[in-house]
Amino acid sequence: MSSTAQSLDRFRISPLIKVTLLSFYVALLLPLPFLAQATDAPVGPGALVVLAVLGAVFLGAGLSEQVQTSDEGIAMISPLPWRGWFLKWSAIKALKPRSTGQNGTVYYFITEAADRAYLLPMRVVGFARLVGTVEAKTGIDTQDVKPLAQPWMYLFLLVLTALLLLMDAWTVWTATHGGVG
Repeated sequence: MSSTAQSLDRFRISPLIKVTLLSFYVALLLPLPFLAQATDAPVGPGALVVLAVLGAVFLGAGLSEQVQTSDEGIAMISPLPWRGWFLKWSAIKALKPRSTGQNGTVYYFITEAADRAYLLPMRVVGFARLVGTVEAKTGIDTQDVKPLAQPWMYLFLLVLTALLLLMDAWTVWTATHGGVG
């Protein structure tokens, strides 16, 4: 690495995506300890709380990932040690599209080693700027690369999550007050 200053750009996961996914996680798991207690389930409420908190820690770590670009390359920085990676711009030979099960398209960096593909992070703030940097540094045409999900999809999921949280509140109240009727 040279002693000259490198340009460093950071791309974090969208706050809308973070809030939506964390809220959805809470909405899915919130009533479980109360229902376990009300139904005398074989897995106790304490164990469910511990497991839910552990899951939340991993989810939060995953949502804390960020992409960094520099003059040297691109890196995905993660608090989870097995998830991060770094690629030199010169090692990237192509962006390969792959269809998802939900009819979307994700893109993988293909390197000269070709033994492993690296997922292009698509849920970051400034995705168009990230893709522009990839094109400028690698010379790969990125005009067809679009984000996997549009913001309105996460906003819609957030509204549905709010409705689910209202249903959770009713479920918890019912479980803690001896049921209906």
